[in-house]
Amino acid sequence: MSPIDVKSPKHCEEKGFKVEKLFPKKKLFFCFSTISLSILSFIFLLYLTLHPTKPNFTLREADIYQLNLSGPRQLLNSSIQLTLVSKNPNKKVGIYYDELQVFASYKGQQITLHTSLPPFYQGHEDSNFLSALLIGNGLPVDPYFGYEVQRDQIVGKLIVNLKGSGRLRWKVGTWVSGKYRFNVDCVAIMPFGSSLPSGPLSFRQGAQCSTTL
Repeated sequence: MSPIDVKSPKHCEEKGFKVEKLFPKKKLFFCFSTISLSILSFIFLLYLTLHPTKPNFTLREADIYQLNLSGPRQLLNSSIQLTLVSKNPNKKVGIYYDELQVFASYKGQQITLHTSLPPFYQGHEDSNFLSALLIGNGLPVDPYFGYEVQRDQIVGKLIVNLKGSGRLRWKVGTWVSGKYRFNVDCVAIMPFGSSLPSGPLSFRQGAQCSTTL
C-alpha cells in the first residue's frame, strides 16, 4: 500500500495554493449581528413595556367667516378659524410633532388649502392649543356644491370636517423613535339657517376627534 500523503495548509501555501482564512470574518459577522439584534430587542421590549398611547385631539372652536361661490365658473371662496386641543395621555412618554397640516372639507370635498402648523414637543400628560386660519380662494368644487349648501340651510345645520395630518416621534428618556404618520378627523355641526343673525357660523361644543396612527 502506498503511504497517505496529507498536505498541511502551510505546505499548500508553499506550493502556490491559497488558503482563505474565513473564521475571523465569520466571527466578526456573528458578533455584529448579535449586538444589533440585542439593541433592537431592547428597543422593542421598551416599547411594549411603556406601550405609548396615541395622542387625543379635541375640536375646541370653529368659525366659518366665508363660504360662497363666485365668478362664472362658480369657484369657492372660504375662510375658517379653528382651535384644536392636543393632549398627550402618556405618563412616561413624550411626543414630538412634525409636519403638521390642517384643512377643511365639506361632504367629501376639500374647501380650504392645507395650512401648516409649527412643530412642537409635548411632555408627559401635557396639553397644547393649536390655532389655524384656513383659507380657500377660487377652489374648484362639485357643480352641486351650492345646492348642497342651500339644502343644509333648509335643514338648519351645516356639517364640516376639519382634518389634520402629520408625523410624530415618541421620546423616552434620551431615546427618540422614528417618525410615525397620524391623521385626525374632527366633525363640527353648526346651526345654519336664514333666521340666524348675521355673523360667522360658529361651533363651540367641544368635540372629540378621531385619531389614527
